[in-house]
Amino acid sequence: MDALYTAVATATHGREGRAVSSDGKIDLKLAPPVEMGGNGEGTNPEQLFAAGYAACFGSALGLVGRQAKVDVSQAAVTAEVGIGRQGEGFGLQVVLRIELPDTVDEETGRKLVETAHQVCPYSNATRGNIEVDLVIE
Repeated sequence: MDALYTAVATATHGREGRAVSSDGKIDLKLAPPVEMGGNGEGTNPEQLFAAGYAACFGSALGLVGRQAKVDVSQAAVTAEVGIGRQGEGFGLQVVLRIELPDTVDEETGRKLVETAHQVCPYSNATRGNIEVDLVIE
């Protein structure tokens, strides 16, 4: 693969530090969520992953919608990223909730979402590694 773009970010002190992108557009305090024993006073890697996956999947859906000549410009994607114990370490699970415009029928919507799941770089990176459930709402 020839990369068209490479994002660069540095995190210091793990979940209790700071994440900064090389261009300075991201500069976030990190903190574990309360549910994992943290104070919740910063963002966490799961939130960042959820935001990235939701945005990327939304773009993939827009691409396949344009190719199929179906307007999905008003679609919304919500990513829920869960973290939990898995063997000796931790694992992730994802639920993608896709809200399609009322003008898109169920069968067409399902095909577009499944095609977007094949196109999306996040879906391709996670396929076979973590559970990803697609829910059309």
